[in-house]
Amino acid sequence: MSDALINGLAGAGGGIIAQLLTYPLQTVNTRQQTERDPKKSRRKLGTIEQMCQVVKQEGWGRLYGGLTPSLVGTAASQGVYYYFYQIFRNKAEAAALKRLKKGTGDGSVGMLSSLLVAALSGCLNVLLTNPIWVVVTRMQTHRKASLKHIPSENPSVTPEEAILAAVEPPPYGTSHAVQEVYGEAGVLGFWKGVFPTLIMVSNPSIQFMLYETLLKKLKARRASRGKGNDGVTALEIFFLGAVAKLGATVVTYPLLVVKSRLQAKQVTGGDQRHHYKGTLDAIMKMIQYEGLYGFYKGMNTKIVQSVFAAAVLFMIKEELVKGVRMLVKKDANLVSVV
Repeated sequence: MSDALINGLAGAGGGIIAQLLTYPLQTVNTRQQTERDPKKSRRKLGTIEQMCQVVKQEGWGRLYGGLTPSLVGTAASQGVYYYFYQIFRNKAEAAALKRLKKGTGDGSVGMLSSLLVAALSGCLNVLLTNPIWVVVTRMQTHRKASLKHIPSENPSVTPEEAILAAVEPPPYGTSHAVQEVYGEAGVLGFWKGVFPTLIMVSNPSIQFMLYETLLKKLKARRASRGKGNDGVTALEIFFLGAVAKLGATVVTYPLLVVKSRLQAKQVTGGDQRHHYKGTLDAIMKMIQYEGLYGFYKGMNTKIVQSVFAAAVLFMIKEELVKGVRMLVKKDANLVSVV
């Protein structure tokens, strides 16, 4: 089994576990990002308060709206990302060793090379998996319709009977979201928000650059103390991942808000302030009608969700990689003995 495949599978496994643990926070955060009513925006509800509000008004299930396609998307995204990241990383390391043999460089991959490797991996990931995330965003932002009074032309029907006659709409599932997106913009609708998402590649790029840099420094410190390069614990990996994600999220959050606005259900009638024709149109309307605050809606929730998820992902992914490598090595030893 290749090292790239091991990292791809481990990344997918770690991403699924992190997603399951933090999904309700992600749902609330997506709703915060796509909230376009200035009056509601002024009512600053806490994250926990908003989660309770969703449960009270729409039920527990809405906190997990879109979980199935999200897990598929997470597995695909993390698998694709880590697979290509390892391939590009191996090429960068090979190039660094060649430079070392020629007498230039120290044989290690620099920060710029790490950034380029992460960016290339991220672009491939975005182009391949964007349709999944469009569907997930639709399902997260869909609000369950409450029963409304249906007026009756028959004066003998009481208001209570009219309310009982109201029919609750069917559950909003993956197929409904797919049909809705296709109905609005056809096949191209599944690549809505791809431009800001491609720019958002800088998020994992910055994240991995910070992570690799911090990890390299920590390993160097371990080596200088005589503990070897493998003296990094799972808890240390957890905190390195958290710090790296925090830095990346603070820098790139406005782009994430724009992406969510574009991928959410568009307002086709009524107030055109809430209808976005594209990335630039969304940015200009948000600046005009919401100010800079609009680009940072739900940032506190996102920091908690993404930092915790990234920390869990890094920790579990590294442990899975170690475990699989040990199993592969053990199998190889058994084969050689036989």
